[in-house]
Amino acid sequence: MELNRYYDTENASVTPPVKKLKYFVDGEFKVSATKNYMDCYNPSTGDVIAQAPQCTLEEVNEAVASAAKAFPAWAATPVSKRVQVLYKFKALVEEHLEELTYLLCQEEGKNWTESMGDVLKVNEVVEFACGAPHLMKGESLMNASKGYDTVLYHHPIGVFAGIAPWNFPAMIPHGWMTPICVATGNCIVLKAASFVPQSSLRLAELWREAGLPKGVLNIVTAGRNEAEIFLHHPDIKGVTFVGSTNVGKHIYKTAAANGKRVQALTEAKNHALVLKDAKLERTARGIINAYCGCAGARCMACPVIVVENEVADELVAYLKKFVAEMTLGPAYDPNTGMGPIMNRDHLKFITGWIEKGIKQGAELIVDGRDPVVPGYENGFYLAPTIFDHVTEEMTIGDEEIFGPVLCIKRVNSFEEGLAIMNRNRFANGSVIYTQNGHYAREFAFRTDAGMVGVNVGIPVPLGIFGFTGHKDSFFGDLHCMGKDGFTFFTETKCVTQTWFSETEGITGKVDTWDGTITSMPDK
Repeated sequence: MELNRYYDTENASVTPPVKKLKYFVDGEFKVSATKNYMDCYNPSTGDVIAQAPQCTLEEVNEAVASAAKAFPAWAATPVSKRVQVLYKFKALVEEHLEELTYLLCQEEGKNWTESMGDVLKVNEVVEFACGAPHLMKGESLMNASKGYDTVLYHHPIGVFAGIAPWNFPAMIPHGWMTPICVATGNCIVLKAASFVPQSSLRLAELWREAGLPKGVLNIVTAGRNEAEIFLHHPDIKGVTFVGSTNVGKHIYKTAAANGKRVQALTEAKNHALVLKDAKLERTARGIINAYCGCAGARCMACPVIVVENEVADELVAYLKKFVAEMTLGPAYDPNTGMGPIMNRDHLKFITGWIEKGIKQGAELIVDGRDPVVPGYENGFYLAPTIFDHVTEEMTIGDEEIFGPVLCIKRVNSFEEGLAIMNRNRFANGSVIYTQNGHYAREFAFRTDAGMVGVNVGIPVPLGIFGFTGHKDSFFGDLHCMGKDGFTFFTETKCVTQTWFSETEGITGKVDTWDGTITSMPDK
């Protein structure tokens, strides 16, 4: 990897050595004309390791123009040839897996296994998108009306904008957003999260090496004002977004009003219902993984447990025991159980919620604030934290914290627990822990959430299925990945045709498409 491909080494500061990043347009890494840069941290040490440009409005427009220019030729490329690029890209990701894993550990803070999973999730969707020759096949009916045949085709639409969050720097922009988009013949402009753009830029190199033509994929880092152009630009046909609910609502409302397709995946406050017949030790270990994994920074984390009173104390004892075994450390140390929080501001945000929970009257039974990680005292660390006896009026149990903070709500029955879960305004995922088939089925049928786990703490479906959040966790009609993903990135075209014999159409009677009989004039 030649670092100067996407680092502006000429203008980088000397002490300390902070690399200024470039942006990626028309197949090239370019130095931004902006004077505004955002610090990118190594959260394990607290050091600034790079600076991302806040690209100018002209540079964002440049990226859109590059994609629009590339679209006609890419759309006209046979789908069987387009997916050859995806096959090569998948092989390159596998070849550079450890490099990409380390890069992601360094810039985002997930531990080694979680960061590798982030990268592997890219290839999971790439594999699915390689099925585009089959998944883009349309429908047909011969003799739909006498002598008339109809064929429905799926066509690419144009240029899409992808606005990615910071918590999965590889999987979301290069897994959820890009593979299906380009496999179906579209082009994309990605707005990478300014805190963590290095993984995305490195993957852009691999897309280029795999043979993706210039302009099909472009990457900028920009502020909200510059990114707003995506919602209005006439060449942008659709927007795919992952982030906060407030921003998602704005994108959905604004882009849709401008005639664009939108899929906006937003916040969550996933709950798990633990019934008294659950296997408690195994359940507790699943809960620890579900709320501590990725330091809680995933929209399918499970930060709220609704547990029947009869087993609540026993479950809490297991949780406290297993949390004490969690090892904090730098993300790139293979022995680290939980890595740091992404940056200082987000750490402050999470600890603010912990303080709010205490003020609201929740019982803080495990306090993870201010841990000491020897040798990494300047890193952004927070140990697992647990609140017990969280009640309905406490916002800490209903709003997204996006950190390793668990809230326990105690209930008397299945019905009470399900009602509490369904009252939440978010409905991304929900889980039940039970050995009772009747309650498991009732739960799956009646829960509001779009992704449901039965004794599965993180019920994220494989890329062949859609990521199906509901309520305030999603805005749009078509979800990402799965069949919905292919529908979102294509439009349908129906072609009806008929063919004449030597005499038909010249003299005599012919059947018209609507089934009526028309006399044709003699000629």
